[in-house]
Amino acid sequence: MYAKDFLLGLYKMMLRIRLTEESLIEPILNGEIKTPCHLYSGEEAIAVGICAALERDDYIFGNHRSHGHYIAKGGDLKKLVAEIYCRQTGCSRGRGGSMHTIAPEAGLLGAAPIVAGTISLAVGAALAAKIRKEKRVAVSFFGDGATGEGVLYESLNFASLKKLPLLFVCENNLYSTHMPILECRPAKNIYHIGKPFQVLSMQVDGNDVLKVYEAAREAVRVCREGDGPVFLECLTYRLRGHVGPDDNIQGVHTDIRPSDEVKRWRKKDPLTRFEKFLLKENLITRKDLDRIYSDVENEVGQAHEFAHNSPYPEKSELNSYVFK
Repeated sequence: MYAKDFLLGLYKMMLRIRLTEESLIEPILNGEIKTPCHLYSGEEAIAVGICAALERDDYIFGNHRSHGHYIAKGGDLKKLVAEIYCRQTGCSRGRGGSMHTIAPEAGLLGAAPIVAGTISLAVGAALAAKIRKEKRVAVSFFGDGATGEGVLYESLNFASLKKLPLLFVCENNLYSTHMPILECRPAKNIYHIGKPFQVLSMQVDGNDVLKVYEAAREAVRVCREGDGPVFLECLTYRLRGHVGPDDNIQGVHTDIRPSDEVKRWRKKDPLTRFEKFLLKENLITRKDLDRIYSDVENEVGQAHEFAHNSPYPEKSELNSYVFK
């Protein structure tokens, strides 16, 4: 059994991600937030479970849906929200928006919306760590849609050849934008793609934070001992639209997922499941849950206040921080 403080820490981190994402819905809908936001609601157990198995000096790389990765790895919440509002105080100085987050002080070396675009960067970071004998592990977070990109297979091959300390984490939410996985792939078990490259490959319930943590802990151990890489497929489901709250585009609802499927997955909500576990094990009371919720809600509210009080980048700095 895990220590109570550890379990409550997992819960608080998942709640921090959920409340942050849900707090963005109103400002997205009223046009206050301009940058496209791919919300992580429903997938919190993956980022939290993986990052709980890492050290602060370990590296992670994200994708278009990376608010959860940023928060779980210890990125500053105020800087994240400010970036989503495109303010100067944001983690990318207001120039990146929702999909270009970075927190090098916490080990997040960058997120980008290009599908599979940061996988090769994670390979480079893992190679550097091995050359320097730093015992660091690199993690690449990507969605099921990235399995259609050649760079993933090139990265698996090279990482296996060099036995890099790299954890490939596929967050399989069953849809590539709006296309069901079985319309993209002849087989739905993605973790099998690591096996031809002699990569240790596993599939885990991505909505169970403890199962994710246990799989990640083993994967990190393998990588630190020089026997990496490891491929981990986490089965999950986003509770919001592909981009924005519900994929409404000019009043047209474009989320084509079957309503019964959505309802079925809502019952597997990782946050609700973990709350039930904590209550069943008498690790927490309803009163404790209410207090934690209030504390995290206040923290998220302060992040929005910080963003609202922050300036936009100056027009005179349009060409600043641009590499030729």
